Amino acid sequence: MSATIELHGDVAVITMDDGKANAINPTMLGALNAALDQAEKQAKAVVIVGREQRFSAGFDLKMMQGAAPQEVTDLVKGGGRLALRLYDFPMPVVAACTGHGIAMGCFILLACDVRIGALGPYKIGANETAINMVLPAFGFELAKARLNPRFLTDSVIHSTLYDPEQAIVAGYLDSVAAPDKVLEVAIARAQELSVLTSKAYAMNKHLLRRHSLDAIAPTVM
Repeated sequence: MSATIELHGDVAVITMDDGKANAINPTMLGALNAALDQAEKQAKAVVIVGREQRFSAGFDLKMMQGAAPQEVTDLVKGGGRLALRLYDFPMPVVAACTGHGIAMGCFILLACDVRIGALGPYKIGANETAINMVLPAFGFELAKARLNPRFLTDSVIHSTLYDPEQAIVAGYLDSVAAPDKVLEVAIARAQELSVLTSKAYAMNKHLLRRHSLDAIAPTVM
């Protein structure tokens, strides 16, 4: 299992759960995109949630280590297309960050409209510099667009990881809730926002984020 979808009235709850760290690989990307396809047809808002204590640990590094260079490129671009899709999704997208959100996991958070994190000893942020990797262009653009400017150097260059309460100040999260309540809170917020879903909502989101979207799109196609 990688990602599943369940409808709660007008809210589509998309759950990432690979039984491990919710690594982003072709299987997870395919499942997430299929769930988003269904949500566009049947829902008015989306919640993306991880498994207990794990939102996502980012790209599947084990797969990448044994993959051909083109396969790695394709995977990163696939992650970028997912982030781009979420950032421009025509209805509200709420993240229920159930635990650690690292690298691609934090970029998914940055691409969501509302981010609610579970309180606990969890780490959220981009650790690429620490593991000798360069952030993909979409990661830079999302960080510039969503993070508190005072935290950009520490977040992007210094690989600083934040606990959930610190992540609010940095800009990765908007609020926190008890671990057993985070999904409930996220669904309630998505239900509130679902009444706004319309062509106007989609257009206003797109116009607000147009410069970032235009910068990301050529790098992931």
